[in-house]
Amino acid sequence: MAWFKRIFLFVLTNILIIVTISIVTSLLGIQPYLRGYGIDLTSLAIFCLIWGMGGSFISLLLSKFMAKMMMGVHVIQPGDPQFGWLVHKVHNIARKAGITKMPEVGIYESPELNAFATGPSKNNALVAVSTGLLQHMEEDALEGVLGHEVAHIANGDMVTMTLLQGIINAFVMFFARIIAFAVSSAVRDDDLRHFVQFALIIVLEIALSFLGMMVVAWFSRYREFRADEGGAKFTSRTSMINALKTLRDYYEIEDPRGQELAAFKISNKSHGLMALFSTHPPLEERIARLQKLAI
Repeated sequence: MAWFKRIFLFVLTNILIIVTISIVTSLLGIQPYLRGYGIDLTSLAIFCLIWGMGGSFISLLLSKFMAKMMMGVHVIQPGDPQFGWLVHKVHNIARKAGITKMPEVGIYESPELNAFATGPSKNNALVAVSTGLLQHMEEDALEGVLGHEVAHIANGDMVTMTLLQGIINAFVMFFARIIAFAVSSAVRDDDLRHFVQFALIIVLEIALSFLGMMVVAWFSRYREFRADEGGAKFTSRTSMINALKTLRDYYEIEDPRGQELAAFKISNKSHGLMALFSTHPPLEERIARLQKLAI
């Protein structure tokens, strides 16, 4: 269910790549949009679209590797004597979802009840669950969680996210350069002006990328409903509802950190500005939609 973790890793990798691209292109003098009279907006738009989409697809290709590294995921083999059953559950659900090449299955150390799926394609994916999830969730509800994550893979959410993030990247790079050029033009000294322009581009790209997360979060909330429906279809509506109820009870009743975790995670009840960055709709709303769903 930890779509936030998947989004955070993807966005973080994406920001690092975009900043690296900007540093390298600036140092190498690859700025085809600059003219003697200023900026050629058409050339700048093409430059930003090419590099923005390129950076996003690089993030996608690195997504599974980055998830394993940053979350400390230990990949489980089907014959594992302790967790082989988990691999078989995921693979059985994946077959129901029409996935031809089975996703890798892993476990990572965390007391939270979470799971996530990532990877560059449906046939090159990873499903990882936390140790806390395995310890606290009943088998029926666990199947709902696994079905939800497999649904993210089957729906091609990471590829769709890549296209969306690529467009956001293009806008971020475009406006960062426009603003940086306008501000630095007031500096008289050439060397200082170039430095100010370069520094502003980097700072603005990071800041605007985080603003772009509001669009990513909106898309995430939409995809959560669809993944819930997929989880109910690939397992059962009862399993999916039980999974959401277990998460609700844990984060809102048992876990004293529930209010803090609610800011971004699956038990989201954030309001105002924070709601724009929320990656999940409220659990009660998700449960209500599933109860009305015709399967």
